[in-house]
Amino acid sequence: MGNYSIKDLEKLSGIKAHTIRIWEKRYNLIEPSRTNTNIRYYSDEDLKKLLNVSMLNRSGWKISHLADKSNEQLSELILQLNKESADSETQIEHLIVSMLDLDEVKFEKVLSNSILKIGFEETLTRVIYPFFDRIGILWLAGTINAAQEHFMSNLMRQKIIAAIDGQLPGDQKNPKTFMLFLHEAELHELGLLFYNYLLRKHGHRVIYLGQAVPFKDLIQIAEIQKTDILFTSFTTGITEKDLDSYLSKLAKNFPSKTIYFTGYQTNREFKNLPGNIQHIPSVEYFQKLLSDND
Repeated sequence: MGNYSIKDLEKLSGIKAHTIRIWEKRYNLIEPSRTNTNIRYYSDEDLKKLLNVSMLNRSGWKISHLADKSNEQLSELILQLNKESADSETQIEHLIVSMLDLDEVKFEKVLSNSILKIGFEETLTRVIYPFFDRIGILWLAGTINAAQEHFMSNLMRQKIIAAIDGQLPGDQKNPKTFMLFLHEAELHELGLLFYNYLLRKHGHRVIYLGQAVPFKDLIQIAEIQKTDILFTSFTTGITEKDLDSYLSKLAKNFPSKTIYFTGYQTNREFKNLPGNIQHIPSVEYFQKLLSDND
């Protein structure tokens, strides 16, 4: 069972803590439990109800009309909403609920519905990426059950790999060779897989090394394989000092290569980066970069 603070609910639902408290007091929407030291916390069921109400409220339903409905009635309304809505926020909230329930069928329905309406690439950019950003905060804080996070990650990993396998050689006029890798302590490769997909779709060659690549192996492989650009991502917790040190090490060992880096842990301003290193702040930024160079 989940054990969420009101700040956790705010991060997952996008609803301000102040609003959640008003809904609690005025409509008895959810009722927190308390620890032995009188600290309030919320369960998976509380989170699911809040997400369902949030989705319906955003679609025009008044909180006063939703507060008295049973969980079954709310679920029926949500099923209908899922058929009609292409709203990214709604799809993200559906995925959070399917994660909490370990519900693969619901996951497939939500994803298929989104892909049908906006396409695979837009679904990854507007739904899947923000979804994993949102739960990543709680995963790093130890709030989310590891089994739930692994369940969703593995399902999504299968989808992206299938999409990568489906890419045919492109007609890129000036294709480049990218080496994609994660540092020794990094195991979260979903983001890197998505960039692999984007690069192949745009006709570039990819040498995909994946997770936890020792630095000495990276140097050896770069000597064997002709590479234009190195690309890495940082998702797992890493200190600013260690991140800066790793980037400097890359720049020093690969002075003639362009090096791109991205990931949740890089959401800050970088000053005085080495000349051959470029920060990729978002998927949208990279998509534009690729399009401009096609």
